[in-house]
Amino acid sequence: MDAFKEYEVVWPGGRSLSAGVKLARRPDTLEGKVVAFLWDEIFKGDLMFEGFEEELKKLYPGISFISWREFGQFHGESEKKTLAELPEKLRQFGVDAVIAGVGC
Repeated sequence: MDAFKEYEVVWPGGRSLSAGVKLARRPDTLEGKVVAFLWDEIFKGDLMFEGFEEELKKLYPGISFISWREFGQFHGESEKKTLAELPEKLRQFGVDAVIAGVGC
């Protein structure tokens, strides 16, 4: 029995096929900004967003929020329609930033 066998190794992560995407410019501050909550309704986003809203109001005067209820279902049969309508709804509400909650 040969104790020194040679094996070919393959990297399990594979090679990257994407060069990445350019991220949107972040606001310098959330003071006076409109923040939208987006949620897939899978975990406890409704509770988390209440906490975020409460704490962010303490830190940033004039901040306002658009409820996740305004944007529709991001999980399930209406997902494609909801995503297609999202850019226009964000413009309609004058949204400056988004907090997205995605449960597992």
